[in-house]
Parts: sequence; structure tokens; C-alpha cells
Amino acid sequence: MLPTARADALRGPLRDALQALELAVAPADSFDPLTAAQTWRIAATDYMASAILLPALNILRSASPSSRMALFELQPSRLVQQAERDEVDLFFHTRDGAPPELHQRLLFSERYVLAGRAGHPALTASLSLAQFCQLDQVMVSPDGGGFSAATDIALANLGLSRRVVLSVPHFLFMLETLRSSDLVAMLPERLLRGMSGLTVIEPPLAIAGFDMLMLWHERWHRDPAHRWLRQQIVSSLED
Repeated sequence: MLPTARADALRGPLRDALQALELAVAPADSFDPLTAAQTWRIAATDYMASAILLPALNILRSASPSSRMALFELQPSRLVQQAERDEVDLFFHTRDGAPPELHQRLLFSERYVLAGRAGHPALTASLSLAQFCQLDQVMVSPDGGGFSAATDIALANLGLSRRVVLSVPHFLFMLETLRSSDLVAMLPERLLRGMSGLTVIEPPLAIAGFDMLMLWHERWHRDPAHRWLRQQIVSSLED
């Protein structure tokens, strides 16, 4: 027998109501990470995974050795849908465009730096804004195909433009491109911590940074296991 449309419509609200009831009657300290076997489902870009999850990974593995993590590609247009369908537990997203329907917590404020291969002849403290605009540059466009970002907005306000010759969807490919070519890129500073084979300098113009948030659905707001996970991530970034 197939469920009716009415039954399908009720499935989500009933599940949420049952979870809320379980939380209401469960003791606040009912989660024991040492014995838990959770599967955490997290959506992030490769930059966010590197900047946020890597610092927390060893802590999470040590504190909850039987738990595991599934990392999903961030799909900004589907955040609310994925949360409401209980497909993802936790999202990392910039403040701009973060859906107000989800709970949020500030993780850190990020800034941009200019990077290129080790020994790049143009990347010196004397780099002028005019010289910067003439450099061949690569940028990340998570949705694919974009050639404009915060740097281009700042330049446009000055009546200037830069030469973006390559747009890629992932930071990992960009970093390898920088190491093996004379292309340069404006990158989040946290992404480059501990990276080798690169020259990193302050850019010759001020670019507005961004706030990085952690987002989650109301369903998990008071859940002891999820509260523990969120706190471990926050603590790892404070160390």
C-alpha cells in the first residue's frame, strides 16, 4: 500500500514532533560522546572544510571514537530544504545569504590576502594597485563560471578592473594552479595557514572580508548530541 499525499505531508511534522518530545523528556546530559555512534552530516565548501573541520577533526575523533562524519558539498540554494528534510545536520555559510530560517552562530571573521607561487616576481611589498590589476588572476566560483567577486566590486568603486583569466569551482584545484603557474589569487587567509609552496602578501587595496557562520535547524537546536558537536567545533577554533 502506497502512502497518501496527506500521509507524506504529515511525515515531516510528525517526525519533528516526536524528536521534540524525546528531547523534552531526555536528561540534559544524556549524550555520552565516548560511547555514542553518531553520523554527523555536514555541508561545506572545500575551503570551509579545511578552515573549520580540520582543526576539529582530531578532537572529535578522540572524544567520540565510534562516531563518523559525512561531508557534503554545500548547495546554497538548498540549505533550508535540506535542513527541513533532515538531510544535513550542520551547514557552514557566510553571513551574506544565510537563510534566516536556520539558527546561526558566528565562528570567525575572515580576511583576504594575495597569493601566488613561491618566488613569484610580482608578489612583493612594493606591488602597486595598477600592477595588481595587470596580473593574470584565478578565482573560485562555487556555483561555476563566475568572474566577479568582492575584489571586483572594490575595484569597480575605484573605476578599475582586474584580469581574471580562470574561474574554478574548488579551492584545491586553485592552489595547485597557483603553485604551477604565474597566476595569482585573492584568497581567505585561513585557507593558507600551514600551506607550502606559496608566497602570500597583503593586497594593495582593502577588500571587505566576511563572517563565517555555523547553521542548523530548530529540530537540533536543543539536542544534546548536536549541541556537543557545535561546541566542539567552536572550541577547536578558539584554541
